[in-house]
Amino acid sequence: MKIYNTLTRTIEEFIPWNKDLISFYTCGPTVYHYAHIGNMRNYIGHDILDKTLRYLGYNVKRVMNITDVGHLTSDSDSGDDKMVSSAKRENKTVMDIARFYTDAFFRDFELLNNRMPEVVSPATANIHEYIKIITKLLDTNYAYKSGGNIYFDTTKLDDYYKLTNHKADEMVVGVREGVEEDSSKKNQNDFVLWFTKSKFEDQELKWDSPWGLGYPGWHIECTGISIKYLGEYLDIHGGGVDNIFPHHTNEIAQSEAYIGHKWCNYWFHNEHLNDETGKMSKSNGAILTVSVLKEKGYNPLAFRFMCLMSHYRRQLVFSYDALDGAANAYKKLLNKTSNIKFGENVSKKDYQLWNDKFKACLEDDLNTANALTVLYDLLKSNVNDDTKYHLISKWDEVLSLDLLKKETKKAQNEEYILEMIKKRDEAKKNKDYQLADEIRSNLLKQGIILKDTKEGTFYELDEKIS
Repeated sequence: MKIYNTLTRTIEEFIPWNKDLISFYTCGPTVYHYAHIGNMRNYIGHDILDKTLRYLGYNVKRVMNITDVGHLTSDSDSGDDKMVSSAKRENKTVMDIARFYTDAFFRDFELLNNRMPEVVSPATANIHEYIKIITKLLDTNYAYKSGGNIYFDTTKLDDYYKLTNHKADEMVVGVREGVEEDSSKKNQNDFVLWFTKSKFEDQELKWDSPWGLGYPGWHIECTGISIKYLGEYLDIHGGGVDNIFPHHTNEIAQSEAYIGHKWCNYWFHNEHLNDETGKMSKSNGAILTVSVLKEKGYNPLAFRFMCLMSHYRRQLVFSYDALDGAANAYKKLLNKTSNIKFGENVSKKDYQLWNDKFKACLEDDLNTANALTVLYDLLKSNVNDDTKYHLISKWDEVLSLDLLKKETKKAQNEEYILEMIKKRDEAKKNKDYQLADEIRSNLLKQGIILKDTKEGTFYELDEKIS
C-alpha cells in the first residue's frame, strides 16, 4: 500500500512499526458547535483509510480525541476559548455544551457509516497525562514558565518546521487573520502547554497542577492521548490540512522532545470541502450538517458517495447541484447492486481478478474514484451474479455505501417523511401556512404525495418518480 506522507511530501510505501498492530490517531472534533459537512469529509477520508487497512489484512487500533477544553480561536494561542464562548452564547455549562455537541457529532458520524474508533477519549479525562509530559519538558529545558503560563521553546529544535518545510521568518506573527502577539513568549512560535489563572479569569474548567490552578493548551491533548493509548511509536496521524500548522507541527515538537525519538511515521491530511464562496466555516452563519442534509431529503450516504468520487487530497466544491447529481448516481447504483442475489456459485478466478483490480486502486493512495470505476465495470461485466455479490459485499466493507441492502423506497424514507409531516402539522398550528406549503411542495418533488384527512395526514409514493 502507498499513501501520501505530508512529512516527506511524497507518496510512500506504507511500512508499519509493528505489522501485527497498526496504530492510527485521528484528531477529533472541538465540540463547541455542530460539525459541518466540510468537517465530515475529513472523517470520511480517515474512515476509508481505517477500513482499507483492515481490508488489506492489518489489525488496526484507532484512537480519536474529543476537544472539550482549551481550544482557542487563533494560531498564536490567544483569543477567545471556543468552549467558553459557546457556553456563554447558549447559557449552558461548558460540559453541557461538550456533551450536547459530542452526541450531535457522532449522530452525523454514524449517518455516514463511519466506523467508530476503538478509543474515543475527551481531553478532560487525561489531565494527569499532560501534567506528566509538561513536567518532563520543563525538567529537560524544552519548556519554560512565563507570565503565569508554561510554554514550549521551539528554538530548542533544529527541525521544528519539518512538517511544513517553512522557514522561521516565513511564519511571522500577523501573517494570518486572527493571530495576535503574546508578549509572554520568548519566541514568536512558542506555544502554550499549560495556562494558569493569568489567562481567562472566567474559565470554568480548571485543574490543580504543580504550576497553579489552570488548564491545558490545545496542542498537548493529542500528544497525551495518543501516547497513553498507542504508545511512543505511532504509525499514522491524521487530520485536515488546516491542522498541519500549527497543531500537528506543535504535536511533533512536544512529543519527540518528550520521548526522545521519532514519534509518527506517516502524516495523513484531507483537503477541504469548500462551498461556492470558499472554505466552510462554523462562523459564517447557518451550519450545513449531515443531519440538515437528511432533513432536506438527502440520503447521507449520497454525500459519502459524492466525497468518494473525488480524491481525498483534492479540494472539493460543494453545491446542491453537485449533491443532486451524486444522489441520482447513487440511487442508480443502488438499483443495480441491490438486485444482485446471494449465491454460492462463486468463480474463484473472476473473484481474484476483480478483487485485485479494486485492491490496486485503494493501494494507490486510496483512489476511491478509480475503485468506484472498477465497481461499475464489474456490474457491466459478464461475471455471474454470485461472484458479483461476494465481491461487492467485500468491497462495501470499505466503501460503506449499503450497496446490497434491499430496502424499498418507502422503508428508506419512512422516518424522514413522518418527521416532515409532523413539522408541517406544527407549522399549520402556528398559522405558518407558507412553511406548510413549502414542506408539501418539497415532498411532492421527491414523489411523496400528502393526503389530508379527518384522521390526520397520510402519504402516498408516486412510483413514476424514482
